[in-house]
Amino acid sequence: MPVPLSILDLATVDGGTVADTFTASVELARRAEDRGYTRYWFAEHHNMPTIASSATAVLIGHIAARTTSIRVGAGGVMLPNHSPLVVAEQFGTLATLHPGRIDLGLGRAPGGDQHVFRALRRDPAASDRFPQDVVELQALLGDPAPNQLVRAIPGEGTRVPLFVLGSSLFGARLAAPLGLPYSFASHFAPAALEDAVRVYRAEYRPSAEHPEPYVIAALNVFAADTDEAAQAMFTDTLRRRVVQLARPGVDLSLADADAVLASPAGEQVRQMLRYSAVGAPEAVKEQVAQFARLADADELIVATNAPTADRLRSYELLAEAWGLPG
Repeated sequence: MPVPLSILDLATVDGGTVADTFTASVELARRAEDRGYTRYWFAEHHNMPTIASSATAVLIGHIAARTTSIRVGAGGVMLPNHSPLVVAEQFGTLATLHPGRIDLGLGRAPGGDQHVFRALRRDPAASDRFPQDVVELQALLGDPAPNQLVRAIPGEGTRVPLFVLGSSLFGARLAAPLGLPYSFASHFAPAALEDAVRVYRAEYRPSAEHPEPYVIAALNVFAADTDEAAQAMFTDTLRRRVVQLARPGVDLSLADADAVLASPAGEQVRQMLRYSAVGAPEAVKEQVAQFARLADADELIVATNAPTADRLRSYELLAEAWGLPG
């Protein structure tokens, strides 16, 4: 039985407006639901002109209200940017409105640079409190303790499923003793994938909600009707990544981006996207299967950073090739 597939929507603004991006996300989520994808997640990013998922909880509610069965959630909320109480209230509200459909992935990064951190009025040391904040959030979403002074309403008793996100061994070593599922960001930070999954599984302590470890690994997928069309999508994504990584105020043309990719500096960009399945459906199916084995994954979450029409087609072709029950 192939592992389940889910979607990470980067809410990419690709030449249109932010409103166009949200309209495309609704269409993609509905198609994902029809085609048998398990989850539909958004990640919190700030101060990035090409990514529109900064208000993650709001966008999750928007998508959940326009679908009926697919799980919708955060992959993830950057917990150092928020108090656990506020997150518990937000996701408790979502879980109350959409019972049994809301996921809450938690990340330790700020989702932006130091300028963003200052604009959020957060203490840079907040990242150091991430483990304690995860435990506090978990308690706020559980049953209230006797004489508890602060309660999340809505939130308490909803037990919104939590996932620890990570791109290093830190997240693996946090998720394992807490008995929580673990999601690895191998779609842009591939280096520690195998070590992190190995540590997580070796150190896992069963919990009431999760008696067994559960690994979700992220993968870029560029599926098209031909290998050539898929490769063109992938090349375009590499160029976009070069432009995103350029210093503020530096405008790069496509020729400039190609020059960077052809240089030693371009190897860093290629390594970030090392785990990418690129090709026509059968080729992509085999690459995705190989990655699932490599990652020892219970589930894959896939991302396609491409213009809307290409992105929709890529997910359609992947669902068909993988045999999702849509």
